[in-house]
Amino acid sequence: MTIVIAIGNLKGGVAKTTTCLSLGGCLAEMGKMVLLLDLDPQAHLTLSLGLKPENIRYTASEVLLGNLSLVGASRETGTFGLDIVPANQSLSVISKILYRQAGYEFLLQQQIRAPHNSLYDIILIDCPPAFGPLILNALTAADLLVIPILCDSYAARSLRQTIGMARLVRERTNPSLEYRILITMYDRRIRLSHLVLEQLQQQLGHRLLRTIVEVDVRLKESGMAGNPINRYAPRSRGAQQYRLLATELLSEPILAESSSRESTMSL
Repeated sequence: MTIVIAIGNLKGGVAKTTTCLSLGGCLAEMGKMVLLLDLDPQAHLTLSLGLKPENIRYTASEVLLGNLSLVGASRETGTFGLDIVPANQSLSVISKILYRQAGYEFLLQQQIRAPHNSLYDIILIDCPPAFGPLILNALTAADLLVIPILCDSYAARSLRQTIGMARLVRERTNPSLEYRILITMYDRRIRLSHLVLEQLQQQLGHRLLRTIVEVDVRLKESGMAGNPINRYAPRSRGAQQYRLLATELLSEPILAESSSRESTMSL
């Protein structure tokens, strides 16, 4: 079965796009066929792979409108096994159009479940940092929501809001949605980072991923270079930690169960 992982937080600047790109590269390195789906009108994931949003003809907008399949809208990247459905500002317009359609939250889920989109083992969705039709489509289609957060004074507030949104989606459109929390840009030199991490471990330990992604300038550079971290700086701390994250996520029970269900259905 195609595993769908949404990367999202209602607060920006938490390494959401970096995580999507780096995790995708590491999963492809492990032999998985991975599709990156850029659902953010800012198109940062698209830009991080060296594409110019203003020059792109087919984007995630066409997928949500039903004009193209995911495969039809996808483009190969420079990394074998890693494709992308890009984004541009047209997603902002599409977001307003979707509100008028009954059941708009299920449009992406229907596309992913279509037989001709079974090419990919894993779909990673880069979500916009705002509540609306785009992120609701992502979470309705997802098996797992990964919430990147920083260990700063704003972490608790943004985390509560994002978890609240995930619970709303579970109640209304996707009862099987699970979520996990990923610490990003962790700076062990800052005392506040340790304090926030301890609080998270005490309060949400069962939801907290073991992998912690620390500050690494190579991660920022990789996006500017148009390559995932495992290709740009394969021996860097960031590459090693995102490889650990890829391994940890593949061992998550919710994803293993999802894959098993599809295997049983196909027999």
